[in-house]
Amino acid sequence: MSAFDDLLAANEEFSATFTDSELTGRAARGLAVVTCMDSRIDPLGLFGLKPGDAKILRNAGARVTDDVLRTLVLAVYLLNVNRVLIMPHTDCGMAKATDDDVHRLAAGQGVDTRSLEFHTVPDQDAALRHDLVRARTSPFLPEGLAIGGAIYDVHTGKILPVDL
Repeated sequence: MSAFDDLLAANEEFSATFTDSELTGRAARGLAVVTCMDSRIDPLGLFGLKPGDAKILRNAGARVTDDVLRTLVLAVYLLNVNRVLIMPHTDCGMAKATDDDVHRLAAGQGVDTRSLEFHTVPDQDAALRHDLVRARTSPFLPEGLAIGGAIYDVHTGKILPVDL
């Protein structure tokens, strides 16, 4: 029995009625959303979007890392993105631990993670504002690109816009 049998079975059902073969990979609504990997977040559903409408970039804490910037460059110049929403959320695990905590936990399992930066977030509001500035001032993204921020409340489903 494979650890992925349930996923393969579900995919059989999904592919039997698959209807999105006409999608091009470009963001039909011109939107990219940078959000957390938290499984409580449904980035398409919470904005009333459907597959093909937006590029969804997910990482722990919804941080604008170098990799996120690289991906936004590709999204903007190749895939029709003209607006970016950076959206962390309430009750985030990245706000409940420090990089040192993660290093200690991994070390307890015999794994040395000291070469990794986890970008934990002791102050979510400050981290979001930092990431908004980083994206808005990036020399790699075009001037005039609409970049906004919001915090998603995992308990109510609402988003709270945040501006500088």
